[in-house]
Amino acid sequence: MKRLLVILLLLATPIWAVQPDEILPDPALEARARVISKGLRCLVCRNENIDDSNAGLARDLRLLVRERIMAGDDNEQVVTYVVDRYGEYVLLQPKTTGTNLLLWAAGPVMLLIGGGIGFGVIRRRRTNPAVALNEAEAARLKELIES
Repeated sequence: MKRLLVILLLLATPIWAVQPDEILPDPALEARARVISKGLRCLVCRNENIDDSNAGLARDLRLLVRERIMAGDDNEQVVTYVVDRYGEYVLLQPKTTGTNLLLWAAGPVMLLIGGGIGFGVIRRRRTNPAVALNEAEAARLKELIES
């Protein structure tokens, strides 16, 4: 039973995602294709690269990468071609330029703003202690508590 479970787990792993018919005959070109594929996101599986995904679209992207390599494109040209076709979402590590810079900076900026607000509230509480009740207010409060 344990052997069957191990075999099933091995078959379910992404080791088998790249099919033998996709592999380029030249090992150097295949290595380039693998490097490029590791940086491209599967659009179906979310945060999984196309080399590790069994989805049909990931297979299409792997074939597209290999096709562009065979056409003579360098790594940057292949990535640019795929990004032009599918958008920057296809990159696992989006570029930090343009509008993406705003998204990259939003987290730390919000953290600093929240920390500043928290610091101001705590500082204000320390400098403005609670106001003491006058005698009439203390008597009224005691009356309300006892009743």
